[in-house]
Amino acid sequence: MLESLGRIQNPVARSLAAAVTVGSVVAMTAGVVLGVGSAKDNAAHRAAVYASLVGIGCGAVFGLLYPAKASPLPSTSTQSPPSLEQGDRPVWKNWRNFVVVGKVKESEEITSFYLQPEDQGAIPNFQPGQFLTIKLDIPGQTSPVIRTYSLSDYAEPCQQYRLSIKREPMPAGTTFMPGIASNFMHDQVHEGTVIAAKPPSGKFVLDVHQPLPAVLISNGVGITPMISMAKAVALNPTRSIYFVHGARSGDFHAFRDEVKAIAQQNSTMQVHFAYSRPELEDDGHYHSTGYVNTDLIRSLIQQDAEYFLCGSPAFMQSLREGLQVAGVPENRVFFEAFTKGVPQPTEARAVASNGAIDHAEVMFAASGHTASWQSSDGNLLEFAEANDLQPDHSCRQGICGTCMCRILEGEVEYETTPVAAIDEGSALICISRPKTHRLVLDL
Repeated sequence: MLESLGRIQNPVARSLAAAVTVGSVVAMTAGVVLGVGSAKDNAAHRAAVYASLVGIGCGAVFGLLYPAKASPLPSTSTQSPPSLEQGDRPVWKNWRNFVVVGKVKESEEITSFYLQPEDQGAIPNFQPGQFLTIKLDIPGQTSPVIRTYSLSDYAEPCQQYRLSIKREPMPAGTTFMPGIASNFMHDQVHEGTVIAAKPPSGKFVLDVHQPLPAVLISNGVGITPMISMAKAVALNPTRSIYFVHGARSGDFHAFRDEVKAIAQQNSTMQVHFAYSRPELEDDGHYHSTGYVNTDLIRSLIQQDAEYFLCGSPAFMQSLREGLQVAGVPENRVFFEAFTKGVPQPTEARAVASNGAIDHAEVMFAASGHTASWQSSDGNLLEFAEANDLQPDHSCRQGICGTCMCRILEGEVEYETTPVAAIDEGSALICISRPKTHRLVLDL
């Protein structure tokens, strides 16, 4: 009885329940006594009634004073990852498993992968242009391979993520092999494969409510964040869009029909496709022959605008220089690049610093290892790897934020200006060095 009573959270209801219960017990007891004794005088009956009333009163007081027990909260899933709430959509931390629910070939080089959370929980919306960081367990690799890929779709609310990945050739004679992940994705990842991912991130985003027209310029696989941006504007058609994309031919042009469909739904969007080596069967599917360059852009855009660039390094460098010559302010040109290459020799790096130090004691707290860093040891990521540690990393340029690490003691300085957002008290170790003679990292 007491356990059941304690489950009633409302004190009034708990008091009433106790009163009825105790009063009923006393009344039944008095009835039995009267029956056994064959009592027929009024005094006995009055005593029974008074006893019942006293029982009801005592029960009410007892129920009011008896403490309620906390009700356990129902658990909907024992495998849901720790999360924070952002609006009505959850934002998880660190890694979360996703299942590949679809795999679609988009062109001769690019394949799309559709990901949904393994725990079947909700996923957060993202800003158009952001990327997803994934972790792959690839046979033959001593540690997981981490890569960042732009999200190539957009919907409100978000039910799944789409990554569209270009198969990269295996470069010979380089320290980094960007083809490892892309070839593994194309050849070994299929529907049902489970991939770990971190929440969407990145600062290369488009504000759909800005008044200036947005010019989205891409080549090759650089089209992926541009589709996300174009779809976001189609859902919120308050900003005009110029979508300019360059491809070799129709065989290498991913999402051609998808982009055309977006434009048909959005009267504020204009599309221009340039093919450098079109085939006969491409007639009617492109607008100009040649490469996307500044001359083409200036012929298409006759007004003030913001420019978003994504593509090969040479492509973006040429456009940035051309737009600058054309008088476009630098703060109206935005670009995304995740190029991985052989790091420059340490002596060739320009370290922006006032009073740079040439040696430091670096302690990796989580692994309990302390080592002496010299300026010739390079950045902290390289130094950690040289000391047999394997920190998470991807771009090695301060763009993706994957290598972010908490600083427990000391300070760092950056070789180049970070692009990724950095948490307070943390650092991007891929582009930083010790600034103090003692540095303690949570590695």
